[in-house]
Amino acid sequence: MCGDTLDEAIRDGPRGRNLQFNLEAIQELQKLLGFTNKEIDRITQTWVLLSVDPKADVEEPPNWGRYSTYRAFWEAVLRAFVTHVEVQKHMDA
Repeated sequence: MCGDTLDEAIRDGPRGRNLQFNLEAIQELQKLLGFTNKEIDRITQTWVLLSVDPKADVEEPPNWGRYSTYRAFWEAVLRAFVTHVEVQKHMDA
């Protein structure tokens, strides 16, 4: 995932991935979001390999963005996958 802001990086997540990967990612994200906030925090901090902390207030690059909670971050990631064009085409078929 890449982008100049955290939101751009999240939107980049499903791009270039095949439909099966995106559908599996949606399932896994839905499972993750079924946990409590405390569990999501623990899982994110100990099990998930992220090159950036989505809750950190980062100065560089300017206006990188941040999320108030790990749940809010993962909800944004889920939205990116669910609203991706290929996933929408599949759901509408």
